[in-house]
Amino acid sequence: MRLTPRDTRFFDLLTTAAGNLVTGAGLLTELISVPMAEREKVAQLMHDTEHLGDDATQEIMLQLNTSFITPFDRQDIQLLASRIDDVLDDMDEAADLAVLYRIEQFPPGVEALVELLGRAATLTAEAMPGMRKVTELSAFWEEINAIEDQADGVYRRLLAHLFNTDGADPLTVMKTKEVIDRLESAADSFEHVADVVQTIAVKES
Repeated sequence: MRLTPRDTRFFDLLTTAAGNLVTGAGLLTELISVPMAEREKVAQLMHDTEHLGDDATQEIMLQLNTSFITPFDRQDIQLLASRIDDVLDDMDEAADLAVLYRIEQFPPGVEALVELLGRAATLTAEAMPGMRKVTELSAFWEEINAIEDQADGVYRRLLAHLFNTDGADPLTVMKTKEVIDRLESAADSFEHVADVVQTIAVKES
């Protein structure tokens, strides 16, 4: 047998790490819907979630250093954990900047971008237990890639709206763009997670 009972801990840890992405996406949805005065509390919850993500990543690294047998190449597991952590870092930074820059109103289309992040988070969390049969996860990385393409389109329309709004304050435009950039980066980071899963599947096939 390739796998031993000891190896299942990595699937559980990756599932826990990916579950934090679902929490983070939910907090982003809340952040863009509440009044500015309530966003700091939501951003703090996001920061707490990001810390949980760091803890999950550190635990995976610890297990890699202490396990004799791993289900996949150690470097691939390490990279997958790091890519999941990158998504949460992007979400946390977007929430933090929204509070620090005191963005009063998000432009139309931000809701669509955050919704796409929520879909990607759910797909990623659902895929991690399936890493036990990673070669059967092609639908996962294909759908994540499709979501990232949609996110790129939403992002471009958001930028067009920002820069084509008559009378917009240039400083507010740049601050808002920086938040949107972090949201778009999170979509890219989801694709990077999917790319690692696909790479592992190719090696296992």
